[in-house]
Amino acid sequence: MTSARVIPTPKNGVMDIAAYVPGKETAPGVERVYKLSSNETPLGPSAQAIKALSDVATHLETYPDGSSHALRNAIAEVHGLNPANILCGNGSDELLGLLCQTYLSPGDEGIFTEHGFLVYKIQITGAGAVPVSVPETDCRADVDAILAAVTDRTRIIFLANPNNPTGTYLPVEEVRRLHAGLAGNVVLVLDAAYSEYVRRNDYESGLELVSANDNVVMTRTFSKIYGLAGLRIGWLYAPLAIVDALNRIRGPFNVNAAAIAAGAAAIRDREHVERAVAHNQVWLARLTEGFEALGLKVTPSVGNFVLVHFNDETGKTAADADDFLTARGFVLRRVTAYGFANALRMTVGSKEANEGVLAALKEFTEKA
Repeated sequence: MTSARVIPTPKNGVMDIAAYVPGKETAPGVERVYKLSSNETPLGPSAQAIKALSDVATHLETYPDGSSHALRNAIAEVHGLNPANILCGNGSDELLGLLCQTYLSPGDEGIFTEHGFLVYKIQITGAGAVPVSVPETDCRADVDAILAAVTDRTRIIFLANPNNPTGTYLPVEEVRRLHAGLAGNVVLVLDAAYSEYVRRNDYESGLELVSANDNVVMTRTFSKIYGLAGLRIGWLYAPLAIVDALNRIRGPFNVNAAAIAAGAAAIRDREHVERAVAHNQVWLARLTEGFEALGLKVTPSVGNFVLVHFNDETGKTAADADDFLTARGFVLRRVTAYGFANALRMTVGSKEANEGVLAALKEFTEKA
C-alpha cells in the first residue's frame, strides 16, 4: 500500500490571488512598435541620471548602502523633508507589500476602491487579510462610501491619488475629510505615483497630511515622470514609528546601488521634470480633444494617461480597437481586470505615437 503524495501547500488565500499581468509590450509582425501600455515617459530618463548610473558600473563588487542615504537625502532636499521619515524600496510595489505585512493580520480588513491599483488587493490577500473593494462614483473615489465600509477590523486603506487607470483625483479637502473619519489605528496610504503630473490648485500629494498625523503614509515612484522604471525605485514618507516598523522587516539591501545613484541624480534634475510636465500637459489635452472628436468618451485625467471608453451601441469594442491598433504597432492597455470591459488606457507618448493613435482610431471608427 503506497501513501498519498505530500507536497508543500501555500497558505490560505494565496492561490485565490489573480496574479498581476502587466500591459503587453509587443505587436507581432510589426516593424515599428509604440508601447503605450505601461505609463512610461516618452522623454526617457535625465541625462544626469544616466551618467550617475554609468559611474556605478565600476563598483559592482560592493554592496549598496543598505539605508539608501544618498537617495533619501536627495528626496529630502527636493521636497523639504526630514530624511529620517523617508524609506526607499524596490519600486513602490515593495513598500505597499511591506505595509500590508506590517499592519495586517489574518482576519483584518484592507480597503481599496473598485478601480484602484490591482496590487492593493494582491498584497492585502497575501498578508492573510480580507480585501474590501469600495464602489467609486463616476470613476472617482467616494469618501462617504469608503467611510461606510470601515469596520472595527479595518487596519489599512489604500487611496491612489491620482488613480490609475482612471486618471481621476480627490481634492485635498476630501482626503482630509476621509482621514478625519478614521480611527487612529487605521493606516491611510496615499499612493501618489502620478502626483508630479498634477496641475490642480486643490490637489496635494499627501506630504502635509503625513507631517501632521501618526497614521498617514504617502508613497511615490521613480518609474513614471523620472523615467527609471527599469531600476525599480519607490519611496515613502511616513511617521517615524511606521518607518521604524517597516525597517525591521524589509530586506537589508532592498535598493540596488544603480537605483540609489540614478534616483538621486534624477530627482535633482528639475529642468528634465518640467520638460516632462510640459509635454504631458500639451498632449493630455490634445489626446482628450481628439478622442472626443471621434465620438469616444474620455474620463478626465490629471495623470500621464487617458482612459478611453468605446460605445457598446456602435458594435466597435475596445477589444476590436486594441486588435486594430496593435496591428499598426500601437500597443495600448486593456483594462478589463480593473472593471472596464470596453475601454483602453493609453499612455501619453511621443508626438509621433500620439498622432499615430489618433489617426488609426479615426480610421477604426469610420470604417464600415
